[in-house]
Amino acid sequence: MEDKIKKLTKEYEDYAKENGFRLNPDKKVVENIILLLLKKNKYCPCRRLSNNKEEDKKIICPCYYHKEEIKNDGHCHCFLFVK
Repeated sequence: MEDKIKKLTKEYEDYAKENGFRLNPDKKVVENIILLLLKKNKYCPCRRLSNNKEEDKKIICPCYYHKEEIKNDGHCHCFLFVK
C-alpha cells in the first residue's frame, strides 16, 4: 500500500506543479486524502457518487471542480491542492 501512496502522491504533485498550484503542505493531510482516494478508486472523498457514470466522471481526482475552487478559495474542496 505504501508504494501506491507514494506513486499517487508523486502523480498529484507533478500535476499540481504543471498547473500552478501545489499539494497541501501538511503531509498527513495529503496521506489521508490519498488513502481515501485509493479506497474510492480515485473518486473525490469529499463528494458523493450519484451512480450516474457520466456525472461521476466529474468527481474523479483531480475533479472537474478543483481549478475553480482553488482560484476562488485557495484550495480544492478536500484540501489536497492549494495555491
